[in-house]
Amino acid sequence: MPTYEYRCRTCHTVFEQRRPMAAADDPVSCPDGHRGAVRLLSVFAPVGGSGDAEVPAGPCGGSCACYPS
Repeated sequence: MPTYEYRCRTCHTVFEQRRPMAAADDPVSCPDGHRGAVRLLSVFAPVGGSGDAEVPAGPCGGSCACYPS
């Protein structure tokens, strides 16, 4: 079950809640009981890898047709 991050519109508390994906946008209350918290866009940062990959320098970072493999 995924964990979603929410922010309370009343007290601005940021908190997490585990919910099914189908219920991600359902109404949720903050830990202090205020209603109407909004779901935040979480940032994902991949960690690890071999470190051997080389990304060409350039405006696109090497992930477009400018740098064919």
